[in-house]
Amino acid sequence: MDKLARYRQIVKQILREHAQLSGNADAVKTQLIFDSENDHYQLNYVGWEGDKRVFGPVMHFDIEDGKIWIQYNGTEDSLAEQLVKMGVPNSDIVIGFHSPFKRQFTEYSVG
Repeated sequence: MDKLARYRQIVKQILREHAQLSGNADAVKTQLIFDSENDHYQLNYVGWEGDKRVFGPVMHFDIEDGKIWIQYNGTEDSLAEQLVKMGVPNSDIVIGFHSPFKRQFTEYSVG
């Protein structure tokens, strides 16, 4: 399996696992959004808790230039560490929600 296909599989696996952990309440649903053509991948919540609207991303990954970009992480889990445990080298992980300046101080790629 080539690197891009493997990275797509890994990102989808992480999102599916977190979607299962979230459960599927009647009023708030999890949505998995996989755009393999443009390499955008998200887990969202959509629905209602009483009279309060629930809508928004939980996680967002992109794959750009052979690297996995973590664009948003609304969980307490370290997605970068999870990617490393799944065989992705630090040099292929970008913490996209950190500024380019801040990324240079992490153990991951700056972009």
